[in-house]
This record gives sequence, C-alpha cells and structure tokens, in this order.
Amino acid sequence: MKRTGLLAAGATGLVLGLLALGPGLAPGFLLSFDMVFTPAPHFSRMTFGLTGTVPRHVPSDAFAVALSHVLPGDVAQKAVLLGIFVLASVAAASLVPSERTLPRVAAGALYAWNPFVAERLLLGHWAFLLGYAALPLVVSAAAGAADRGGGRRLARALVPAAIGGFAAVAVSALVALAVVLCRDGRRRAVPKTAAALVALSLPWLVTGWLRPSGMPGAPEAVGAFAARADTPFGAVGSLLALGGAWNASAVPAAYGTPLLAAVWLAVVVASLAACWLLRRRAPWPAGGLAAAAGTGFVLAAFGAVAAPLLRGLIEAWSGFAVLRDGQQYAAPLAVAVAVGFGLLVDRALARRLDALGVLAVLVPVILLPGLAWGAAGRLHPVQYPDSWERARRIAAADPVPGDVLILPWATYRQYPWNGGRTSLDALPRYLDRRGIVSDAVIIGRTVIPAEDPRARRLDPLVSGGGPLTAGLRAAGIRYVAFDAETSGNPYYARLAGAHRVLADRDLVLYRVDDPARTDERGAPVAPAVIAWVIALMSVVWSFAASGITLATRTLRDPRGKAP
Repeated sequence: MKRTGLLAAGATGLVLGLLALGPGLAPGFLLSFDMVFTPAPHFSRMTFGLTGTVPRHVPSDAFAVALSHVLPGDVAQKAVLLGIFVLASVAAASLVPSERTLPRVAAGALYAWNPFVAERLLLGHWAFLLGYAALPLVVSAAAGAADRGGGRRLARALVPAAIGGFAAVAVSALVALAVVLCRDGRRRAVPKTAAALVALSLPWLVTGWLRPSGMPGAPEAVGAFAARADTPFGAVGSLLALGGAWNASAVPAAYGTPLLAAVWLAVVVASLAACWLLRRRAPWPAGGLAAAAGTGFVLAAFGAVAAPLLRGLIEAWSGFAVLRDGQQYAAPLAVAVAVGFGLLVDRALARRLDALGVLAVLVPVILLPGLAWGAAGRLHPVQYPDSWERARRIAAADPVPGDVLILPWATYRQYPWNGGRTSLDALPRYLDRRGIVSDAVIIGRTVIPAEDPRARRLDPLVSGGGPLTAGLRAAGIRYVAFDAETSGNPYYARLAGAHRVLADRDLVLYRVDDPARTDERGAPVAPAVIAWVIALMSVVWSFAASGITLATRTLRDPRGKAP
C-alpha cells in the first residue's frame, strides 16, 4: 500500500474516532457496561487471572494497567479507543486491491464505522474491538504465512487480538485458519498459524485451563446472549447488516428505523456481491476471507436459530460457551463488506463517477448517525468520587490483610455520578485489595450463576437475612464497601460489630476486626509466569525485524502475479 493511502486511511480513522467519541474526549473516564478504566490502577493477582475468577480479562487488564503507568488512566482509555478507529481504518484500507486511494479510504471508513463497532463500543468491549480492528491484517498475514518470514508477520498481526483476550483470539483464529486452509502451501502454514495462536493465547489459556474450579459453561445463558433483531429484518437479517447485539441497550440511536436499515442492508448486500464478483482482483485471499465470513455468519446465527443444539454442545463440553455471544463472529463478515465496499468505489471511479466515490466515504456516517458525538451522548466522561480515593488510601494503609466485600450484591451498577448509565462495578479494579462482588448476571428472566468461587461461597451468607459480621470475619473479609444505594441500606443493620470508617453519599466503608487468614485457590503461579514469558517473547520476536509497518506486503498470486 502506498504511503499516501496509509496516511489518508489513518487520518480518516482518527477523524471518525474523534467524531464517535466527541464529548467523551473531555477529562474523565467512560464507563459503559464492561468498559472500566480507573485512575492509577495496580497489578494484582486478579490482573493476571491468578484468583478464582474466570480469566476473561486476561491479558487486557494487564495491558490497561501497564498503559496507565505511562499515561493518566483516562488519557490511556481515550488513546486505546482512538487507536481502535485508526487501526481499523488502516487495516481495512490495506486489504483493498486497488491502486487508488479513495476506495481504500472508503473501505476503512466503513470498517471503522458500522453497527458492529457501535454496539460493541457501547457494550464496553474495547478489548475485543482491538482484535476486530486488526482482522484485515490477519487476513493478509495468514495469506502469506507459508512464505519466508510469514510466521513473524502473522504473529505481529495477531498481537492486538492477543491483547484483547479469548474472544478476540477466537475470531482471529477463525479468520487465520480459514485463509490458511484455502491457500496452497497450507502444510507449512497451518503449524505456523497454530503456533502463533497458541503462543499468544497462553496467558489466558493456561490460567483458564488450570483454574481449580474449571471453566463454567452456563448453557442456560444461550438464549440471553443470542443475537437479536435490532432491525425490521429479524435476528439473521440484523446480523447480515452487522448488527444484532444481544443487549438492546447497546443499539445506537436511530439505528434500525426502516429507511436507514433498508439502505444500510442494501449497501451491505451490494458490497458482498462486489467482493464475490470481483474476487479475481485478489485470487487466494478472497477465498479465505469468504470462507471466514461465511463460517462466522453461521456461528453468529447459531444461538438464534439453533439454541437447543448449542445448549447441548455446551453441556457436553463447556468450551463451546465461547459461541454463546454469537454476534462477535460477524466480525469477518464486516471485513468482507468493507473490502467489497472499497471495490464498489473503485469501480465507480473507473467509470469517472468521482462525486459518487467521495460521497461513499461519508455513507457510513450518514446511515449510522447514532454513533456520532459520544454515541449521541451515551459516552460521557465522569470523574470518580473523592470518597473512592479516600477508601483506597484507608485500605492501602491498613497492615491487616483481608479482602473487600462489595455491596449491593450485584455485578453491574447505575451510579448516580455516572448519569445512571449501566456499568460493571468498578470498585474491584479501583481498590488495592481483592474485591469480591457477585458476578452472577441477570438478563431478563435468565440468571447466569456466579463463577467466582469466593462469591459462590459467600452468597448464602450475604443473600440471607441474618448477621454478617461473624461470617465475613471467618471468610477473611476485612472491609465491606457500599458503592451504590448508600442511603438507608438494609445491610447496615446486619453489620453489628463492624466499624464504619468512611461514610459518604457515594461510598460507605466498614472494617471488620481480626479477619481469618484465607488461602484463595487460583491457577498456579509458575505455569502462569512461563505462559507470560512465552507470549511476551513471541511478541518481541514478531516485531524484531526491519521495516515494520502497519501495512502488509503486497500479496502475490501463487502463479507469481500481483493481485
């Protein structure tokens, strides 16, 4: 890809990121569902998946903590989010087989600005979006995996997904393997691809595999996380339009109205048709991309159209639970749509329809205005209350060990100081002690059981109506924190004998005397350390080459022709 095209695509992605975040770029933190960044975060056993919790946050939490040691926490968050838009735009642009800049820029714009990105952003899945942003690079790198140096390039392209964790790697693995298996020379490429995927996944793979209580499947959650209709075209049609997130609260404003949805779906269908009909412009990567997009679409619709079968698979082996949140597997389809859109623009320019080509760059924003300006104000920065910092200092200065029980006993919060927007409880990442919160999730009438063994053991005590203090002392709880519903909470009457050491409208903190010493069982440290060393060495090795750039090398046909 020419440098001018790379710069134009990067600039477009930056502009789109600025437009999408809008007022969210002001000082403060964006708390939206699963997206939680905190000021001055710390490394802990939980950061590396060494507690009893399921290591879904590994290694993305470690990346966020490390970046927040270089930049202020809120600046680090905005840098990551803007980086997603820039990387997505550049990566998609690099995959379009055209010498013109405008088709590449148009493809990058659509890939960075679409319903899939909007809904995942509102869900707070920034780590997954890192892997999504780099998917087009994975397509290019996997196509050349059998070449000399191909393994290094593939590992480099997989680094954003490796940071994102298990879901991002699962989708990237689908793309990489589909492309490799559709290529000549796959006997050499498959081992390289598998080695890169495994090496970069070891931090979460090892801690999950060695988790003493195993990996939960929760087959009852299939219906709750299945793709749903957010357009008039049903769940399957919504997935085809790159929407269909399971959470109705993540749908951007104005999306799904009949006119906009119909035009958007028409753009998607036309782009896919162009990607298929003009596939000879990129002979062998196009076949792998088509296979990945088709397989991904089937997986995305699996929970919506064959829920009993998916539940049966999860009951047989909990590893199939990775398929529950089906919409994330529509990501390869988004790559194909973006490339096809770029090819449509290229064809328009070839017919001297320059005005139409320029307008095409604006099409994603015109058809999805709800992503603009902080997702229509839903991404609004806030500052953590001063009482949270006082609680952190109190707990940090206390020489007595012990954990923090966080109440109310629920996973998500609607903090008044966050405008009542739903977010994951942020206090466990804010404090310097192990925070225990109920990680059971309620979606409609479906209750997904808690996965943290500490939370499961404490649930009968906390959910009951009797005194808490003696039981919490025996369970090794040093503090009880209320970070919501602090006015007249009925739990207060159950904490007789505990000392209130902080009282504020945003946080109330109790201290329990003489907590018992507990030894929380988690994944063993030694294998986890080895896993991290191997993964980090793989990352360093992938970048240890001259002339590194975000753009991939020019792909060549096995017959020696450039696409």
